[in-house]
Amino acid sequence: MIAIIDYDAGNIRSVEKAVQHLGRETVLTRDPKEILDAEGVILPGVGAFGDAMERIRHYGLEKPIKQATDTGKPFLGICLGLQLLFEESEESPGIKGLGILRGKIRKLPANNNLKVPNIGWNSLEFPRKGKLFRNMSGGTFVYFVHSYYLEAESPEIVTATIDYGVTVHAAVESGNIFATQFHPEKSSAAGLKILDSFLGCLSHGSAI
Repeated sequence: MIAIIDYDAGNIRSVEKAVQHLGRETVLTRDPKEILDAEGVILPGVGAFGDAMERIRHYGLEKPIKQATDTGKPFLGICLGLQLLFEESEESPGIKGLGILRGKIRKLPANNNLKVPNIGWNSLEFPRKGKLFRNMSGGTFVYFVHSYYLEAESPEIVTATIDYGVTVHAAVESGNIFATQFHPEKSSAAGLKILDSFLGCLSHGSAI
């Protein structure tokens, strides 16, 4: 069973459908026991950083999310779910993120040639493929919708990047924790392949 954390964010249903398409049972939940009993956990979402952290704390989800990442079970953050795993965001000054991983969320720079938000398909490059991308080649296109991007403190956890006026850390992997700024559930066959690689960690373990 895959627990998909429900904190009233957008885009949760499409993640659920993609995981079910790949043959895994899911539960949309904010129940700490269901989160901790699941084989794997997904934190999806679109929206504002500060609002999301307020809802996570309102529903009492901060502790079970941190406990789930501590158990060693595979944990995947998607889009806003990636950003929330880090310490803070320029979108919501003064609001602390989950702080599970170290890094800052920055505003995409204004550029006459590049629109903000970044909405559409961008090609990935892989400084270190990790488990999600081990069978993929550079230049794989995936779908993004974001105005803010990750600047990870440690380059060792970065597994995919894009160039969008700056180098965007588009995916990370740290032990059992995976996260993508892009939406694998909206990225056609390539995205399903990435999700399937995450689900494969459930049976094979995720220690590096």
